[in-house]
Amino acid sequence: QVQLVESGGGLVQAGGSLRLRCAVSGRVFSNYAMGWFRQAPGKEREFVAAISWNTRSTFYADSTKGRFTISRDNAKNTVSLQMNSLKPEDTAVYYCAAARYTFSSGPYSAESLYGDWGQGTQVTVSS
Repeated sequence: QVQLVESGGGLVQAGGSLRLRCAVSGRVFSNYAMGWFRQAPGKEREFVAAISWNTRSTFYADSTKGRFTISRDNAKNTVSLQMNSLKPEDTAVYYCAAARYTFSSGPYSAESLYGDWGQGTQVTVSS
């Protein structure tokens, strides 16, 4: 059974940084693309960033490009999201997601690509 567990959320002032981490168990982690999504109160869940299974490609939403960095450690079965220059509009529950199939080639921003999700971690950015 696949399990994804996020950590690293919290409260930070605008302009600050946080690093989210997602630990994955129950599958051959290195064969699956990974993504981060977020959902703010009253809004639909949206794509944040993704990384290909072979780490060669990363993808970002326009709103996070240049501020967020996604990375993965296939030896530790973890994917991380470094978030810098945080803004109040980044406030949301952040979810880690694993692709539904091995060696996926995209589209990485589509929720339909992902078959397993974590429980989410709250990120709150104060102004």
